[in-house]
Amino acid sequence: MKPLLVLLVSFFCALILTKFIQKEFNVLLSAKIAMSIMLCFTAIGHFVFTEGMSLMLPSFIPWREPIIYLTGVLEILLAIGLLIPKYSVWSAYLLIGFFVLMLPANIYASIHKINYQTGTFDGPGLAYLWFRIPLQIFFIIWIYLSCLRA
Repeated sequence: MKPLLVLLVSFFCALILTKFIQKEFNVLLSAKIAMSIMLCFTAIGHFVFTEGMSLMLPSFIPWREPIIYLTGVLEILLAIGLLIPKYSVWSAYLLIGFFVLMLPANIYASIHKINYQTGTFDGPGLAYLWFRIPLQIFFIIWIYLSCLRA
């Protein structure tokens, strides 16, 4: 829920800012800025909740904690890439792939009731997917409309 809130608040703030600076609303730029801010926000979790997030990956996957750090860095790099016109399209494609690849980790975490913030097994369970799957689809559509269709 927090990433969605960050995305929407950032979007409306960026809309107001672009109106002030450019004298007109720039919806596409505002959408890219908002997604970049949201990605940086979620990337912080990779460094703060590393242990809990590593539990979201099955135990047979090696180097779980380094993978969590790497994906946090990747989110930051892709957030920056969205804002650089030369890299925006590639960053968008990689982000869509990233969100698709995150789905199995979210399913695994839900099945095992993992609470990534506390690193415990008292998370919301399968009910979490009723919000998370539509949210990831929403993020993919957001990226597509703001970066690939523009």
